[in-house]
Amino acid sequence: MTALTGSVPAATVPGRVGPVAALRHTMTLAWRSLVQIKHNPMELLDLSVQPIMFLLLFTYVFGGAIAGSTGQYLQFSLPGLVVQNMLFATLTTAIGLSTDITKGVFDRLRSLPIARSAPLAGRIVADTLKQVWAFALFMGLGTVLGFRIHNGIAGLLGALALLVGFALAMSWLSVLIGLVASDPEKVQIMAFSLMMPLTFTSNAFVPTRTMPGWLQKWVEINPVTHLADAVRGLLSGGPVAGNATISLAWALGIALVFAPLSLRAFRNRV
Repeated sequence: MTALTGSVPAATVPGRVGPVAALRHTMTLAWRSLVQIKHNPMELLDLSVQPIMFLLLFTYVFGGAIAGSTGQYLQFSLPGLVVQNMLFATLTTAIGLSTDITKGVFDRLRSLPIARSAPLAGRIVADTLKQVWAFALFMGLGTVLGFRIHNGIAGLLGALALLVGFALAMSWLSVLIGLVASDPEKVQIMAFSLMMPLTFTSNAFVPTRTMPGWLQKWVEINPVTHLADAVRGLLSGGPVAGNATISLAWALGIALVFAPLSLRAFRNRV
């Protein structure tokens, strides 16, 4: 008679997950992050209020003083505002990652038979899709206020592709900040201390020629300057190839430096 007693063997967790399964796990966790918006609309509200606030503030408060008219300044500043918003939006990756780690979400996910990289990759994918929403909001409101796209749908999609590519690279820096900082509050302090001077010491909001000579040297090599000029060229017309190439080179360099550092910090902490 076969013994009915005895321990039931536990399900074994595969030691290695194939690339197709890893992609499926990543998309599932990305969807998890997006579905949370239904239960916490403030996540999407943050991405909606900030573009509207900055666009109205810069256009109608500073536009007349800087460019002589709000219409001219809107045509100049909107691409820069889109770039600034994209950079600041990458901070949500750092804050969300730090929050998930602090609350033990990653500990629960680690016990599941999923690719170990899926929680991190899923967070990055979801936050990137949220940036597409912010870009659409910027362009929609900008068009209502008088902004005109001179390069048609090709220019619009090209600008979006360039912004998403740069955002993905910057996400690795945000991931590193989220892993190094001990809590979400410190993440915000570290991230804003980095992003604020980077965006405001560029030509995103004012022409380089209006700045002091010593500052112009930095502005000319600032990656935000080249990205803003490339987006201006794609949306409003003007040179694109040079600035887009430099922007992509910066993006590649940022990814090559911070992706390995982020993955090492992720393995050590999670």
